[in-house]
Amino acid sequence: MSRIGNKVIVMPAGVSAVMNGQVLSVTGPKGNLQQEIDKCIAVKIEGNEMTFSIAKNTADSSAKHGLYRALAHNMVVGVSEGFKKILLISGVGYKASVSGNKLNLNLGFSHPVEVEIPADLQVACPSVTEIQISGIDKQKVGQFASNIKDLRPVEPYHGYGVRYSDQVVIRKVGKTAGKGKK
Repeated sequence: MSRIGNKVIVMPAGVSAVMNGQVLSVTGPKGNLQQEIDKCIAVKIEGNEMTFSIAKNTADSSAKHGLYRALAHNMVVGVSEGFKKILLISGVGYKASVSGNKLNLNLGFSHPVEVEIPADLQVACPSVTEIQISGIDKQKVGQFASNIKDLRPVEPYHGYGVRYSDQVVIRKVGKTAGKGKK
């Protein structure tokens, strides 16, 4: 039995959920999201509470119990509050800007990198070294942030590259063998 799957999801005011067959739809002030639920999981919606239980015992029903509960909780949080990731850019001449539906990045390559922003995400650059990505779908926000971060991973000697705002970069010490040391 999954400990996470047993937790009750309490939906805040303005958020509603409907189960149509095997598709869970959650609607809130920021938008609506849908997720298909496996047949081995039963979803019960009463008032502002949503509970998940195992309808049919299979080999992976316990894992799916926690999975679908976590996905539904992320949907409820997304349509009510939304999700946000902040990326920081560090390096000489590294900068970012948004123009239209494109994110323009100068990351030390011989050319600027242009990344198309998905329609359901909002990207802002409050400064040239900071990128804020927000949206209602946690997976899409995280995946887009990861794609941007993968363009120039942080190198451990100078700390240059793109990183999450809460990421700790472990710095390496450079060479210690210098002139005159024997």
